[in-house]
Amino acid sequence: IFLNLNIFPQLPHGLSMGNSCSASVLEARRFFELENEQLRRRYHEEFLSGYTYNTNVTEENRQSMIEVYARNAELNKRLAQRIKASDYLESDDANIRRQATHLSKLGASALNPDDYLALQNAISSMQSNYATTTVCTYANQSDCSCALEPCIQERLSNSRDPAELSWYWREWHDKAGTPMRDHFAEYVRLTRKAAHLNDHRSYADYWVQFYEDADFEQQLDATFKQLLPFYRQIHGYVRYRLRQHYGPDVMKADGNIPISLLGNMWGQSWTEVIDLFTPFPEKPFVDVKAEMERQGYTVQKLFELGDQFFQSLGLRALPPTFWNLSVLTRPEDRQVVCHASAWDFYQDSDVRIKMCTEVDNHYFYVVHHELGHIQYYLQYEQQPAVFRGAPNPGFHEAVGDVIALSVMSAKHLKTIGLIDNGKLDEKSRINQLFKQAISKIVFLPFGYAVDKYRYAVFRNELEESQWNCGFWQMRSEFGGVEPPVSRTEKDFDPPAKYHIDADVEYLRYFAAHIFQFQFHKALCRLAGQYEPNNSQLTLDNCDIYNSKAAGRALHKFLSKGSSIHWKEVLQEFTGETEMDAAALLEYFDPLYQWLKQENSRLGVPLGWGPTDKIPSDCCGTFST
Repeated sequence: IFLNLNIFPQLPHGLSMGNSCSASVLEARRFFELENEQLRRRYHEEFLSGYTYNTNVTEENRQSMIEVYARNAELNKRLAQRIKASDYLESDDANIRRQATHLSKLGASALNPDDYLALQNAISSMQSNYATTTVCTYANQSDCSCALEPCIQERLSNSRDPAELSWYWREWHDKAGTPMRDHFAEYVRLTRKAAHLNDHRSYADYWVQFYEDADFEQQLDATFKQLLPFYRQIHGYVRYRLRQHYGPDVMKADGNIPISLLGNMWGQSWTEVIDLFTPFPEKPFVDVKAEMERQGYTVQKLFELGDQFFQSLGLRALPPTFWNLSVLTRPEDRQVVCHASAWDFYQDSDVRIKMCTEVDNHYFYVVHHELGHIQYYLQYEQQPAVFRGAPNPGFHEAVGDVIALSVMSAKHLKTIGLIDNGKLDEKSRINQLFKQAISKIVFLPFGYAVDKYRYAVFRNELEESQWNCGFWQMRSEFGGVEPPVSRTEKDFDPPAKYHIDADVEYLRYFAAHIFQFQFHKALCRLAGQYEPNNSQLTLDNCDIYNSKAAGRALHKFLSKGSSIHWKEVLQEFTGETEMDAAALLEYFDPLYQWLKQENSRLGVPLGWGPTDKIPSDCCGTFST
């Protein structure tokens, strides 16, 4: 995740530059130059207070953070009022119009001071609860010190006892989710009020307008439908193999999959239990973790490798402040929010990462992902503060992931000495693509449901008395997964996910999972690593390491920030102007074809019916 506490909407870049030397334009440029410097200072103060709280979770730091946000919200509101009272929004200069449009949209800052404080208190209270929740262990229920990472996650990854897995799932949701219902209700009430003050029908519409495309929500729906046949093949195959392992009492032949069996608290990635359904188990996966341990890898080494990757492209090295001020491992002396995040402090190339890193395959990927955010920050830091961000919410996450696609390739792992063979045989290739798919493809129904649910709540399309069952109906309908135990409205499970607590718009991750393959294909072509229909130069074994041509294109793309419309940036970078799943489907096509044949051979049923873990009278279907 990248942190951007003040995201302003961005509208299409104007075509007419008008008279760029007129007195009014020069005056406007001076105005925005001064205001951007003040804005930069406010952002610096906000991120500093946010980082202090996230790396030392105390009530004092939480209150200090809220005070900074509230003080700056008033200053942002005054700036927006000055802009609206001026003629900047009608300027002949497209850049001025764009800055004025960004800065006249306030988000939560539009609330009155009391409401703003109440909203920040609701959000930070949910975050604090998430960060500090611990549960009792299954083996010793008097030991209630088990945190999500690493304690609960270790059991979800390694236990094969359905009762134990269900225990940890329920304990986490009962403590991280249910007690937060009142805070979530307050959050919904106040964000609805903020949306109306910003002339939006709902907070969902406020979020959607960041994509600068009136049809973007419909494009997301169409893309999800396009990918659903592939997901259904994966889901059917995994369910079949789980039934073989656990038996029909635990896994129904055509039912929803209990999330607790999938190795991840939210069922958004299934890689932790891949040993239960590897396509070719006689072809073991490369154990990168074991090799890293053998070579004496440290957390510092993981970040140094990531830094070297970006430098090999001709991009910027990590500045000294990164190494001196980041929190890269879990401190022993205080509580921190362990969820990985990258931070831009808007001053002197001060960029940092906060995460509880360990040396394993997962964090090898996450390190490179987070460093993608950091490189984005460094590349657009010359932009005025208002344009220091991505032009499309999905771009920031996609940049982190596109680097990881190269880094996790067999070709790159051989280059850095972690494996011996840089090209996989066909069975190993299917295994590797399957491993990626049960991360990237199975994420899509989850990412889609998280915000389709919040959209329904924000738009008042889901009654408050159905907030919990509606959430699980969506998870079942879109992804064929369900809670391991029955859930009612006495429970409240959405806040058991960090991004819901933290007020993070989530469809950006869905979009990023599509965009990253478009970016990957463009960069691989530039690096001479990809040719259509060439079995020696495929998308799934492309490594752009050391490609200065790819680096130049990436620099040009990243350095624009949000100064122009995302479709213009995308067209210059990839030749495309829309989000398009074609590159993703090409990347995974060998696996898709194998799954169709294998599922047909085994007689695997595809699809699923309604979950029986919620009341049958919950609400109508949500199909898009």
